[in-house]
Amino acid sequence: MHSGKNRSEPKSWNGKPYNFFGDYLYERFGVRILKLSLDAHLNCPNRDGTLDSEGCIFCAPDGSASPAINPKSDITTQMTTARNAFRRGNVPTRYIAYFQAFTNTYAPVEKLKELYDTALSFPDIAGLMIGTRPDCLPEKVLDLIASYNNEGLELWLEIGMQTMHTRSLQFLNRHHTHAQTIDAITRAASRNINICLHLILGIPGESWEDMMKTAQEVSTLPVRGVKLHHLHVIRGTKLEALYLENSIALMTFTDYVSTACDFLERLRGDILIHRLSGDRGRETLIAPAWGLHKGTVIKAIEDEFARRGTHQGFLRM
Repeated sequence: MHSGKNRSEPKSWNGKPYNFFGDYLYERFGVRILKLSLDAHLNCPNRDGTLDSEGCIFCAPDGSASPAINPKSDITTQMTTARNAFRRGNVPTRYIAYFQAFTNTYAPVEKLKELYDTALSFPDIAGLMIGTRPDCLPEKVLDLIASYNNEGLELWLEIGMQTMHTRSLQFLNRHHTHAQTIDAITRAASRNINICLHLILGIPGESWEDMMKTAQEVSTLPVRGVKLHHLHVIRGTKLEALYLENSIALMTFTDYVSTACDFLERLRGDILIHRLSGDRGRETLIAPAWGLHKGTVIKAIEDEFARRGTHQGFLRM
């Protein structure tokens, strides 16, 4: 992690009630930082038959890729297309190469190095973010990722933890354990790799207490970032079938806003919040419809914190 201003206290969060990753990036680089989402044409052990062939029940056929990605194009072409779509006048901008789709450590080290090096050779790159599963981080892959750790690069490993609860991991068809997540985090942190955990609120069968236990667990771990998502239903997933059969209930907008605030109140103040809501377009989102309006969700969370007079880490003080 870049050693800049101490961001563990609310007074350093630019008026927000949580420690926002985007503000941290602006403080570090002094320019707008945008993510270029990438599909590296890799697979996943939960899809290729190694663990399962069905995948996680929430994961779309595109491997949870950004809708803007053209998976048929190479890395450089994807990055060029995404950069051009982002361009707005002459606003100074740098980019994070975000390996998002599928499992981006699930390949031989030589192949991964080629992919990461290609992305880092793109103009105006400020960072590298690699999304993966906790059971796909062998020592040689972690050593490779750690080799990119230098003062000039914003390096992140995004691990899909989702929840700490075994029954929920089984419901999601994850085919990994919480113990494997702890092991992956411990080994990555020992190499000074910044870790961001992907977490889902509203998993069917989880109580409010279950979700708060996950928040408390995360705060004990050597992680520097969190992505919060509500459980949403994407076209073409196993979750869609369950939803259409009325076998599951999703969180309401009001419940999600309240629960997200509860969760953040129990989260360490130094943990950077990368995201507060899931993000999917109308073409593929089945439910909930309120998930289409990410800005409205974020505003509601900030308003709820203002109503409570609390902030991230409030219940850890």
